[in-house]
Parts: sequence; structure tokens; C-alpha cells
Amino acid sequence: DVQLQASGGGLVQAGGFLRLSCAASGSTFGDYAIGWFHQAPGKEREGVSCFSRIDGSTYYADSVKDRFTISSDNAKNTVYLYMNNLRPEDTAVYYCAASPSWYGSRCSKRRPYDYWGQGTQVTVSS
Repeated sequence: DVQLQASGGGLVQAGGFLRLSCAASGSTFGDYAIGWFHQAPGKEREGVSCFSRIDGSTYYADSVKDRFTISSDNAKNTVYLYMNNLRPEDTAVYYCAASPSWYGSRCSKRRPYDYWGQGTQVTVSS
């Protein structure tokens, strides 16, 4: 199994920047795709982005394309989500999750995730 630790959330003004980190431990990091999700109060959890450590593919939700970038530091077993030009509607709890290789190699909107970390709060003020 893999354990995940998300961090990096905070309070930022609209147009600002945050970097979220998802540190993985307990299993071979290369056998997973790592995804970021967010959940705003009263709303369903939504997929934001994914980085596949299996084949290097990525996925971005339409709402964050051209603003967010996902990357992986293999030496640190950490996946980062760089969030630029933040908007008030990005306010949510952000979670990272791991999807094992038996679901395939590529990131996609509907890829299943089996392991979840705790959330980190992102608040964007207008």
C-alpha cells in the first residue's frame, strides 16, 4: 500500500500562486498515477489533475488548464501541483490520491483511485 501526505494549502489573494505537495511512502512510487482532487463546501469532489508515474501522462480539468501544472520529483517521491492565477472558485479542500497500475498507465478524467491522503485547505480571497 501507499500512504500519502498532502501539504501546501493556505490563504491567497485572487491572481496569486500556491504549490501543493503530495508526498508518497510505503510502496513503489513508480507503480502509481497520482491525482489531485478538490471539494468545495456543499459540492461533490472533482478531479483537478493527474500525473502518471507509470507512463508520464497527465490530465487537467478544463477549469484549471493553462493555470495549473502537475509534476513529479522521483527522488523525493513527491508530486507537486503548481497553481497559478488562482480564482475564488478554486477555494476548496484539495486531496491527493494514488491509482495503482492495474487500472492502466494513462491518466484520465475517470481513472479510479484506491488510496487517499488527508486534505489541505486552499482559500482564495477576491
